[in-house]
Amino acid sequence: MSKSIVTIYKEDVVPKREELFGVKNIHAIPRIQKVVINARIKRGGAADEEKVLNTLSKITGQKAIPTKARLSISNFKIREGQVLGGKVTLRGARAYHFLDRLINITFPRVRDFSGLSTKAFDGHGSYTVGFQEHNVFPETAADDVSQLHGLEITIVTSAKKEKDTFTLLKTLGFPFKK
Repeated sequence: MSKSIVTIYKEDVVPKREELFGVKNIHAIPRIQKVVINARIKRGGAADEEKVLNTLSKITGQKAIPTKARLSISNFKIREGQVLGGKVTLRGARAYHFLDRLINITFPRVRDFSGLSTKAFDGHGSYTVGFQEHNVFPETAADDVSQLHGLEITIVTSAKKEKDTFTLLKTLGFPFKK
């Protein structure tokens, strides 16, 4: 059985903080602040909206919040206040537990997975990974694939530099491409 992310953080990251990040203070070590999972509805409709929100709730174990359009955009046929998708924000133990399942269960289930891209860092301490289909998560039922939709998972860290974010995620066990 592999070690959990919290155990890896306490046993591998904290003791080696000076060589990994060049800091002596334990509070200056980059850590995961939150994980944001969002999904977008392809077509409008209450049934599609309910499916996306239920899928997010099943995957995360937390109730999803619908995201609404702030402005009307006629070219995209979007009206102000229209529900466009849903999102869930995980913090603390729930975030670490979700990332543990993501690394050990979900990534191995992705077809033709060769590792995560090193180009998805935003330069401010966040990393985003996208899934084209939600059925790679074991919490979603195999028979509930009537309408597949994608997900985006953003991992927000306290790191200020892209290099520190990469080092933290790599040490925690994220499978990056060579």
